[in-house]
Amino acid sequence: MAGRAPSGVSYSFGPGPVTPAVRAIIVANVAAFLLTFLSPNLVIGTFGLVPQAVIEHGRVWQLATYLFLHSPTSITHILFNMLAVWMFGVDLERRWGARGFLTYYFVTGVGAGVCTVLIACLPFAGAESSYHAVTIGASGAVYGLLIAWGLLFPTRQILFMFLFPVSARVFVVLMGAIAFYLAVTATDNGVANVAHLSGLLIGWLYLKGPRNLRLDLQYRMTRWRMDRLRRRFEVHEGGRGDWERHIH
Repeated sequence: MAGRAPSGVSYSFGPGPVTPAVRAIIVANVAAFLLTFLSPNLVIGTFGLVPQAVIEHGRVWQLATYLFLHSPTSITHILFNMLAVWMFGVDLERRWGARGFLTYYFVTGVGAGVCTVLIACLPFAGAESSYHAVTIGASGAVYGLLIAWGLLFPTRQILFMFLFPVSARVFVVLMGAIAFYLAVTATDNGVANVAHLSGLLIGWLYLKGPRNLRLDLQYRMTRWRMDRLRRRFEVHEGGRGDWERHIH
């Protein structure tokens, strides 16, 4: 819904039509939610993120698949995460394109999963229980989208708690502070909450950290794609002393 206040300030709900990559993420999450609802133990046990399973059993795929799983007993879990993906992701995809947006989404989401595993291995109270616990949800990637949206569109207005209009940069600070407070004061899952905040940190490093960090990631991805194409088409590197195998 959209309208115009007497002062001339316009208001609208959401960023507009869903973009392709955002739509694909939402559809994948909804499909995974339905599968989880039908067989929660099997789906969550196989694809949810368990630090012990990653480290001791090599289930590294869980670092990515946990992003698509949500609690089958709470519709609000997936509802609010997908609402955030739409609200913040559409503007980012329009700015970066589908490929750039998806790259960033998975860098922050998988990075948050890696931090979850690392934090669970630390020798302090609470870490041992989280080492065996299951983490699911797109929270890490959502925090990454949140900080990117705040950095790229700092003066955009958003209703905090659906009541108070604040700028995007203030909204990011408030949400980060609330999440940090909940993580510090939690008595059962504080480690997991702190790990989810790593999506916020990774997003900031990706966008505002040392430039070589982002360029190195892009360079390595390009080299990986080139090497895969060389193997696929049997292209061999050659030189002046290897005319039979030299490729022009």
